[in-house]
Amino acid sequence: MSEAVDQLEPRESDHGSGNGDKVPELRRWYLPLALMALTFLSTLYVGANMSEGDMTSPLDMLRGWTFAVPLMAILLAHEFGHFLVGRYHKVNVSPPYFIPMPMLFLGTLGAVIRMPPIRARNALLDVGAAGPLAGMVVALPVLVIGLLQSPIQRLDPAAHYIIEGHSILYVGLIYLLKGPIREGYDVMLSPTALAGWAGLLVTMINLIPVAQLDGGHVAYALFGPRQDVYSERIRRALPWLGLAISAAYGGAAYLRGARGEALAYELMAGIQWIVWWGLLWLMTRLAGRKHPPTGPAPLSPSRRRVAIFTLALFVLLFMPSWIRQT
Repeated sequence: MSEAVDQLEPRESDHGSGNGDKVPELRRWYLPLALMALTFLSTLYVGANMSEGDMTSPLDMLRGWTFAVPLMAILLAHEFGHFLVGRYHKVNVSPPYFIPMPMLFLGTLGAVIRMPPIRARNALLDVGAAGPLAGMVVALPVLVIGLLQSPIQRLDPAAHYIIEGHSILYVGLIYLLKGPIREGYDVMLSPTALAGWAGLLVTMINLIPVAQLDGGHVAYALFGPRQDVYSERIRRALPWLGLAISAAYGGAAYLRGARGEALAYELMAGIQWIVWWGLLWLMTRLAGRKHPPTGPAPLSPSRRRVAIFTLALFVLLFMPSWIRQT
């Protein structure tokens, strides 16, 4: 990998040639590789806690591989989609920096990649769309395999459940693989199915067409400077979207007779959109509200189709409530 990178983008060294120019490139990977390893351990720990039995030794964490391995495969496909396509276009893309979070539901906050402004629209579209599309290539078969392993069980009205978000694509896959599900029953996701679902969630979040998220890059490549206006409007609408979702879930629950704690859970259904609005507000303050401009050359016809497909994928993956307790 280091040699291929050096061929695409030669690096300066004290001697100008030989192995010296490879050392800085290798050093760039020390921290990213360490974070990858820590994130794998973090997701392994979370996956092990999903299985039956207490963890009495570090080896018990190996039980979490059915969650950690597919989830890391999806995330790696996503991040290296950006990285490899960026290097193909000779963009100085950084290695992916994964964020381990063993105390969170999925064990990670994903990863970030740094890259300079990309002036060619075709290259911007390629780099922006490569991550979500590569991640989906892995996430879909993972989800299918996981759903086939997941039983349908009757829900206990007195029990508490964690309810995953539902999108058009996700509901369609469940119907295709499981058929109609009777009232009072639901699919109990296996760890592999949960990893596949997480892949859909991560892709959806990244495809929000705002700022310099993947969706923002794709939309700017398609619409040009008009995207700055669209981006700001969408960002400002997110807290209202969250409040509307909470009102819809809460209102429906109230009409069903929910009160107290049960109603409070439903009223929290849209909180993730409000939190994400806050994070995007911080992102735009740090990186600027406007997307770095590109050159005047428009997208090629084939890339216009890719851009439209990628933004349409966001609609198919859109989850009103990402995750909630009931």
